[in-house]
Amino acid sequence: MKNQILKTSLTAIAFLCAIVVFSQGQSANVLLDAFYSKIKTQKSPQIIDARGADEFTLNHIEGAVNFNTKSEDFEKRVAELDPKKPVFIYSIAAYRSGLLSTELSKRGFSEIYILEGGIANWIGGGKPFYSNLKSKLSLAAYKKIISSNEYVLVDIGSKYCATCKTVKPILESLRTQYGEKLKIIEIELEESPQVIADLKNVKVFPTLIFYQKGKIVFKKDGLGDLKNDVDVALASK
Repeated sequence: MKNQILKTSLTAIAFLCAIVVFSQGQSANVLLDAFYSKIKTQKSPQIIDARGADEFTLNHIEGAVNFNTKSEDFEKRVAELDPKKPVFIYSIAAYRSGLLSTELSKRGFSEIYILEGGIANWIGGGKPFYSNLKSKLSLAAYKKIISSNEYVLVDIGSKYCATCKTVKPILESLRTQYGEKLKIIEIELEESPQVIADLKNVKVFPTLIFYQKGKIVFKKDGLGDLKNDVDVALASK
């Protein structure tokens, strides 16, 4: 009961902060629960996926439309929206969402919500989504890998995520250094969205999780100093 009250209070605080920002004619970055709750209050929510068309085709929030500031039909798509109603925007991170939010603000939209953590947070939080593919990796297979290897490093991201690309050379370095001692799994949104949803602990891309004997040693929301963290974890074992 206390946890539920705390969760409700945090959601309320997020919207109070948003109201302050809206009074200044800007948008608000909001947490997943606040974003989802606000959408559920709308009869026909205006949800915009600000990613590229190829990304949108693979997976997206149900009911979303797809365009961004670089879309050829940008003005037409904006004209189809109601500036008097809330607009909900997401992308991979915040860059494309922020650009679109700025343009919509210039055109009179006063209530704009940007999802903190983007599509990673939505799917990783177990919210409903559309996908046109079946995940290559199942949750059962994931758990089997975790339980059957002493040390496992999991990299969860997207091929469209710029920061995720900087993780790859670090993973190769770790493979060279530790060989079979360290099992490395790379999970991409474009290949295995359902297992990301089933894990229910992904808030951003990249997410890095280090396991020992099936138990989490550390979890990183973002890259940070991954190489050092792995070295320290293995050195202490």
